[in-house]
Amino acid sequence: MRRLIATAAVTLCLAGLAGMLAATVVLQAGWYDASAVRPHFQFVHTLIERGMQQSVRFHARGIVAPKAPAGALARGGALFRQHCEQCHGGPGKAMGVIGLSMQPVPGPLVDAARRWKAREMYWITANGIKMSGMPAWRFHLDEQEIWDVVAFLGALPAMTAADYALIEKPAAAPRPEPATGTVAAPDRARGRLALTQFACQSCHHIPGVTGPLTFVGPNLEGLAQRSFIAGKLPTSEENLVKWIRAPQQVKPGTVMPQLGVPERDARDMAAYLLQATQ
Repeated sequence: MRRLIATAAVTLCLAGLAGMLAATVVLQAGWYDASAVRPHFQFVHTLIERGMQQSVRFHARGIVAPKAPAGALARGGALFRQHCEQCHGGPGKAMGVIGLSMQPVPGPLVDAARRWKAREMYWITANGIKMSGMPAWRFHLDEQEIWDVVAFLGALPAMTAADYALIEKPAAAPRPEPATGTVAAPDRARGRLALTQFACQSCHHIPGVTGPLTFVGPNLEGLAQRSFIAGKLPTSEENLVKWIRAPQQVKPGTVMPQLGVPERDARDMAAYLLQATQ
């Protein structure tokens, strides 16, 4: 029996190594078609989707959905139209061009409440889904706003196109800042995550942050040892927060975009950058 188990283990290891070698050859040769006009094979799509479903259910298992307060459905509907409709559409409303073109396709959410529990819809909305284009909204919406969206998703299956059309789509507006003195102490681990949620790694190389090899913006390695930020402000955590939040005020005409980063996120990001780049 021991010999049989050992033989099976060795066989599995060798099969795994052979599979990795074959995959490496295919990728290095450029044979894999990475274009969005050639979707995954159905078995690949099914495997990934099944893995995602199990992951969500596992990680959301301890979340307790609160009772929806008055007005949650209306607020959630407005937020859905403002942030979610462009990729997911709504009753009688097609998704935007971006959503139509994405692979994997985001798909409608009119049946989400039939497939997911409230705690699972909260987890997906708050944390996003890796390699799907679904962002982690907890960096762009507050806790109650996310639960308001979940409340609205719960009502979507019974909503008609006429009902949905009555929901007013709000104009984009900056999020209100917390009252003075309520900003938490900088959290470096959270700052590392915040950098990914504002796509900072799409332009900069950032130590410890996974991203493409890009040269759009300066390499941030060694930032803590530099004398100035953007050639204008002496390097300090406070000045880095100012640069992250208001680059056009610090250096008019800079190509660094105004991302609308809240103060807490900027402080966490600055704390991580100055520690990780020492």
